[in-house]
Amino acid sequence: MSTTVGDEVAAEEGRLRRHLGVGGLSAIGFSNIVGSGWLFAALYAAQIAGPAALVAWLVAGVLVTLVALVMVELGATRPEGGGTVRWPLYASGRLTGTVIGFSVLLSVGATSAELTAIVQYAGYYLPWLYADDALTGAGVLFAVVLSVLLTALNWFGVKLFGRVNTAVTVVKVAVPLLTVVLLLASGFDSARLTDHGGFAPYGWGAVLSALAGGGIVYSLNGFQAPVDFSGEARNPQRTVPLAVLGSIGLALLLYLGLQLAFLGAVPADALGAGWQGVNFESPFGQLAVALNLGFLAAVLYGDAVVSPGGSAFVGVAVDARHTYALAKNRLLPRALMAVHPSSGIPRRALLLNLAVIVVYLLPFSGWQSIVSVMGTLYLLLYLAAAVAAEVFRRREPGRLSGWVPGLRVIAPVSFVLATLFVYWSGFSDLRLALPLTLVGVPLFVVLWRRERAGSLVEELRRGAWLMVHLLVLILLSGLGSFDGLGVLPAPWDSVVVALWAALVFPVAVRSGVREPDAVPARA
Repeated sequence: MSTTVGDEVAAEEGRLRRHLGVGGLSAIGFSNIVGSGWLFAALYAAQIAGPAALVAWLVAGVLVTLVALVMVELGATRPEGGGTVRWPLYASGRLTGTVIGFSVLLSVGATSAELTAIVQYAGYYLPWLYADDALTGAGVLFAVVLSVLLTALNWFGVKLFGRVNTAVTVVKVAVPLLTVVLLLASGFDSARLTDHGGFAPYGWGAVLSALAGGGIVYSLNGFQAPVDFSGEARNPQRTVPLAVLGSIGLALLLYLGLQLAFLGAVPADALGAGWQGVNFESPFGQLAVALNLGFLAAVLYGDAVVSPGGSAFVGVAVDARHTYALAKNRLLPRALMAVHPSSGIPRRALLLNLAVIVVYLLPFSGWQSIVSVMGTLYLLLYLAAAVAAEVFRRREPGRLSGWVPGLRVIAPVSFVLATLFVYWSGFSDLRLALPLTLVGVPLFVVLWRRERAGSLVEELRRGAWLMVHLLVLILLSGLGSFDGLGVLPAPWDSVVVALWAALVFPVAVRSGVREPDAVPARA
């Protein structure tokens, strides 16, 4: 049975078109990282850390790169469409693969959230689209039309997708870059960096607080997108690592420039209460108006529509690769694994995701509060990938690409950091997101009863580490300082979470290494 299944998976994987090079993959990564959040990240970071926010961005760049190196190694060594969803299955068995896969399926809501943001920003020009903090009926219809359009642009092949996304990415780079240049040229005052409490007015501890509280770490996330296209990349051993690391580097440079420009352009009269008192509804737009850069302000409001549109465009494509991979994992019907012969696109997966996005856009009571947390769920891919990297290193060291020579050290560090990224999402998000993820456990039991593949007890034992890890994270989050009760104050709550993750990692790895043949390489 497994041989037949493996042949079927290999046949569909062979229909993917390997058209993406370094440029196209880098544009995918950059577009997935930089959404509309760039308009606000500099403000939030400055409120917490003042000018020392610049240091926080550099620290975040190092942390995110350490997590990304695991993805780089896996993408170069095991290129496959939707690979981020496949590795947990290969490394840790069907329970872990099902729970992580189910979380990825739920995270489609992040794309609908981007579409909602587009309509919300468009409501600045067309007020009938957004009113009373919600999409109007016309706004919902407009968002549905947008989702259909983005799906259509993904329909005809990865080459067309790459070209359209590259064009959108040029705009997404040009507008922030123009903002940096004009603000530095028109209103930059270096005294702002030292005159209001010094370079680090709230202490160096605030630098660490800004990583999560200022949204800095989350502004650099999304770098895994090129890895999910590794099955459609030319020479993935070279192009995937360059694309992942290149997109992070470009995004970091852009964010540093925006932070510096913001810090130097804030009017002195806005700093009467220090950096914590600085508050703008539209930070760069209002600074542009204050500096008589009306043209820039208009461009910024337009880019507030384009930036999330680019992210949603990539999101639709990535979601389709995930759904395709979940069908290969047998979490979804095998029919969704089909790749269209002439286009090389998993069109059935695209259509299913379109239906899910439309459902997420519907204004059910209380629905949006749930949808808003879905983006948190993709962070679980990072910690599962760290475990997979170490499992594969021990099982098949000869298959490693060599891109990350220090993998045995970087993998556990990546797992700890990925756990912290999840924790820093805050209890208000995690109390909804993580219990939803655990619905994957009864789903796994249902799937096992249908297929009777292996021992149920053994599979539960192999995946127990993830279940315990998530439950403890919910508990620590509820006790911690990120929307929790504050019983564990900062920064000690993060220290406790990091120590817990360091204890879990070797257990997770041993669970995967113990049964190396439990899941075929092409399951």
